[in-house]
Amino acid sequence: MSFINYASREINCKIVYYGPGLCGKTTNLQYIYAKTNPETKGKMISLATETDRTLFFDFLPLALGSIRGFKTRFHLYTVPGQVFYDASRKLILKGVDGVVFVADSQIDRFEANIESLENLRSNLEEQGYDLDKLPYVIQYNKRDLPNVATVEELREVLNPNGVPEFNAVAPTGAGVFDTLKAVAKLVLTELKKGNNH
Repeated sequence: MSFINYASREINCKIVYYGPGLCGKTTNLQYIYAKTNPETKGKMISLATETDRTLFFDFLPLALGSIRGFKTRFHLYTVPGQVFYDASRKLILKGVDGVVFVADSQIDRFEANIESLENLRSNLEEQGYDLDKLPYVIQYNKRDLPNVATVEELREVLNPNGVPEFNAVAPTGAGVFDTLKAVAKLVLTELKKGNNH
């Protein structure tokens, strides 16, 4: 969970963007990175592999508000969508404070979304987390494409518990910051409760 850096008076929180391959996780982070004040962000680090055209992970701190005189620094990560990267995904979920599930709204990605969400839930359980108790939001991405499922159809299978959900078109930035702000707010609420250190 979050860790405190007393020297810099910062609480560090980790938000992971999860979802099927090519759903737009990387695009979300690239958009956020491009629009974030250069003075408040660290370097974006990407580890690419030969077999995967998505980024292995992105690292991006964002400063938002303060708690008990400490600034909150968010570290944003995305995980590779491809199944054979399951070990990387588990590693990246270690110490997670909040999760954004990025769903691909296209009808032909319906099953991939369901599988990815089940994979997220089971990987979290292995680490001792319960998705239903974590700060968690869902983004329905690619809403601009012609062959998309309705939000109702997506909600029925991906969001039965009614967590905050957002429509998005990540390349244009539509819904990107709404999604981030919502998960950040949930993480801050948890921190204020003092559930962490």
